[in-house]
Amino acid sequence: LDRLRDWKRRGRTASRKDRLGELAAISGIYVPSLYHVEYHADGLIRSVTPTAPEARPVISRRIVTKLPPPVTRPVVPYIEVVHDRGAIEIQRGCSRGCRFCQAGTIYRPVRERPRQEVIEAVGELISGCGYNEVSLVSLCTNDYPGIDRLIDELARHYRDLTISLPSLRIDRSSVTLVDSLPTRRKTGLTFAPEAGSQRLQRVINKVTPEEVLLETAAAVFDRGWTNLKLYFMLGLPTETNDDINDIVHLVEKVRTLDAGTSRRQPQIRISLSTFVPKPHTPFQWVPQDSEAQLTAKHEILKAGLKRKRVKPSWPDPRLSLLEAVMSRGDRRLGRVIHRAWKLGSTFDAWGECFRYENWLSAFTDTNLEPGFYAHRERSLDEVLPWGHIDSGVTVAFLEQEYHRATGGELTNDCRRADCNVCGVQRWHKDCQNKQARS
Repeated sequence: LDRLRDWKRRGRTASRKDRLGELAAISGIYVPSLYHVEYHADGLIRSVTPTAPEARPVISRRIVTKLPPPVTRPVVPYIEVVHDRGAIEIQRGCSRGCRFCQAGTIYRPVRERPRQEVIEAVGELISGCGYNEVSLVSLCTNDYPGIDRLIDELARHYRDLTISLPSLRIDRSSVTLVDSLPTRRKTGLTFAPEAGSQRLQRVINKVTPEEVLLETAAAVFDRGWTNLKLYFMLGLPTETNDDINDIVHLVEKVRTLDAGTSRRQPQIRISLSTFVPKPHTPFQWVPQDSEAQLTAKHEILKAGLKRKRVKPSWPDPRLSLLEAVMSRGDRRLGRVIHRAWKLGSTFDAWGECFRYENWLSAFTDTNLEPGFYAHRERSLDEVLPWGHIDSGVTVAFLEQEYHRATGGELTNDCRRADCNVCGVQRWHKDCQNKQARS
């Protein structure tokens, strides 16, 4: 921004290409037009080559050591919106290392906002925007140091404030934490086990022991919560029908927790998402399940959960396919997106507006195949469309995690154990200190 302001202040006239070239010289800025991509006959990428001296062969992500000031005067909509509340980011990054999670990779390292800064920001958000509900945003809110003390201080400072805590991990302390929130109606809680079997949880590096989940659910019911929502993911790498049936068995055990009591039995809802392989994660090389494979798994769950009087919900597999295509696609998809738009595809995230046939036609018209991007397993030495982008975490670490996943090996949280040498320590001082102590 300073560079662009300087251009305007001096009244300099230059072509857009010249301005982009000058911006490309700034570390961390990627200008796609300054790179040439060459493809093999089979559609795989042969090379990505800079075409200007300012363009770097590898674009390295810039990491802010200290979080910038929180946004306290956002644009306030004058119509009713879904998340009609303010939001303060209390922490950025996550060190738990879930292997399917892109955010957990690209937002490393963990950086916390000081408690007093959060308290003052909430006050500015309330006075400036008129909100009476504020969400404390983080990838894992429980991991914020002193989160219980922060909530107590916010409740004392702002008497009529409703506090929302997204992204809570599964344990009894989460229930206690939510129960302590001021003016909180006990309607429902949401947790994400992701997988039903301990084996598959080890593959994704997100293990929630069954006894911990059941203890947490029991605490939810004992404290009078009326709804419990559980998120699971289908199509995870190495998943089998036994893993799918384990979801049914786990839900059955949760349902029996409140049986025989005099209270009204809480409602349990199951939400199923489709696994989408994401760039810059250990699963960036694995294929997504086909529609036929997903449909078969949906039928197993539908039959098993029907007997438990639990109704699952899941996204349209065709939407999940497009998400995987966009996730792992290359620059040739620009033609597909433009063609689909020309055919009338807009607001596709709304079911009534989704026209899958438009996308199929767009792929046909541009001589591309969605399965090439979504359903194809990639070799570890393949040149990836995002391979020239350095997110901070090294490819060597991602490959190591990929092999650990296939072997069912867990990787410890580096905030509570030794440094995993993921690559972020190259730039972040706290990580360097941690590595040296390890």
